[in-house]
Amino acid sequence: MRTLLTYIMVFPRRSIIVLVALLIAGVAEGLSLTALLPLLSIAVGESGDTKESGIGKFMEKALQDIGIDPTLDTILIIIVSGMFFKGIVLLLANRQVGYTVAHVATALRLDLIEALLASRWQYYLRQPVGSLANSIASEAYRAANGFEHSVNVLALAIQVVVYAIVALFISWEATLASLVIGLFLLIVLNRLVSATRRAGTKQTHLLRYLLTYLSDVLSSVKSLKAMARDNVADAILREQTQQLEKATRREVMNRAALTALQEPILAALTASGLYIALVVWELSLPEVMLMVFLLTRILGLLNKTQRRHQQLAAQESAYWALRKAAEEARMAAERTTGTLEPTLQKGISLQHVKFDYGQKNIFKDLTIEIPINSFTAVMGSSGVGKSTLLDLLCGLTEPQSGEILIDGIPLHDLNLRQWRHMIGYVSQDTVLLHDTVMNNILVGEPALTPDDAVRALKQAGAWDFVSALPEGLQTIVGERGGLLSGGQRQRIAIARALAHNPSFLILDEPTSALDPESELIICETLQHLANNLTIIAVSHQPAVINAADRVFILSNGTAEPLSQLPIEAG
Repeated sequence: MRTLLTYIMVFPRRSIIVLVALLIAGVAEGLSLTALLPLLSIAVGESGDTKESGIGKFMEKALQDIGIDPTLDTILIIIVSGMFFKGIVLLLANRQVGYTVAHVATALRLDLIEALLASRWQYYLRQPVGSLANSIASEAYRAANGFEHSVNVLALAIQVVVYAIVALFISWEATLASLVIGLFLLIVLNRLVSATRRAGTKQTHLLRYLLTYLSDVLSSVKSLKAMARDNVADAILREQTQQLEKATRREVMNRAALTALQEPILAALTASGLYIALVVWELSLPEVMLMVFLLTRILGLLNKTQRRHQQLAAQESAYWALRKAAEEARMAAERTTGTLEPTLQKGISLQHVKFDYGQKNIFKDLTIEIPINSFTAVMGSSGVGKSTLLDLLCGLTEPQSGEILIDGIPLHDLNLRQWRHMIGYVSQDTVLLHDTVMNNILVGEPALTPDDAVRALKQAGAWDFVSALPEGLQTIVGERGGLLSGGQRQRIAIARALAHNPSFLILDEPTSALDPESELIICETLQHLANNLTIIAVSHQPAVINAADRVFILSNGTAEPLSQLPIEAG
């Protein structure tokens, strides 16, 4: 019930439209059903008894008051017309349900994506990629199906109310007795619904864990296969898949058990109701026939309602897991207090910056000057904070004290998004999309054109090899760029960073996995770019250090300049 009400509150307009349409369809069906009693009376020749029946008398009088003679053909037309009208309204309602299910899935996905992209970098680092993929794909789909099941629960409940109202006019004793019995059965069989809910929650948890582990395995499958250790990953994945199978099997068995128990109980109740109506309450044959029909429908609809509720219980855990993930991401949102428009005409300065990760101190008094149109290199041993320095410059993390000045203005006073748009970033792990060279450079940015891709490739020294590829810019680079060499991948990554004409180029270990020839080409490219760009590169490679205008060594939480003497490789 909580999930059902939540769906209505989160999507009120669409839910109201569906509920109104279902209510109109229910009323139309109820009115057509009331015409059954005089029809049955005419069919069995008990028109006199019908006039003694409250609902039959009311129906005949209502038809006569509007100038309709309650003959057999007239009543049949009323019943058929009512059913046709109900069908049309239900068609419109179900179409709205279909649109809403698609909208719910899209809204939940976009809500989570927006929250994740707006979260702090450190929060994002703690989220498993496989878990996020599962949330956006599987959980959003299951949550949208949950909305469909919740709407069906409401639709069936409305039909139960309509049938019950009609039945009350014929025999309130039989109707109340049937409703009490039906509700009692719902309570008794609710244990199966609860078991299904637990199985659905287990599925959500297992799917997240499975896809998280699968994503990690696939990202390192080459090294695992090379060491013949892929069988270990296979064993773990197999175990997790089998656990997921068990949870799914429990859900299916509970659903089948509910259906199997409901049908014989419904048959017994129908037979009992028929006997009581004829022998105990001594109703007329038309009334008995209609009551049996109505009560059978009521109990059948209650059973369907419970089955739909069971399906909702199996899916609702995905909705709450998705909601929780989005809320956690929003709680970790970046602070965007700055409003000033950034410029980069003088330089960048880090003044007495202090930063730590909890108990681990990274910088205790970091001071660095980065002039414009210069190539600055930063070196140091592992763990001294080289990548953290780049994160600080991007505004991905904030110092505990000290200042980062851009043209003399503190970074936290600047519009952070505008500042980042002035940055071109090349990460340590060059990951290309399994797409064309052009799409890897433009990455869907609508403001960029193929001409921008060509310009960026020329700036990155990559145009010669790209133009020589079989399909040029339209060449597919393969999974993670695997169809290209390491140097080619790196130059395309640099071209991607240059496509939007940045003012500040940041590179994290740009040549760490390259051969000497490719490394030399990249360094020459960076030296050329430094004539018009401000560049900072983190590296421990001598070629990069020798190519830079100025070099800083990070050590003991501070930065010391290195005199520009050539550094020998090896």
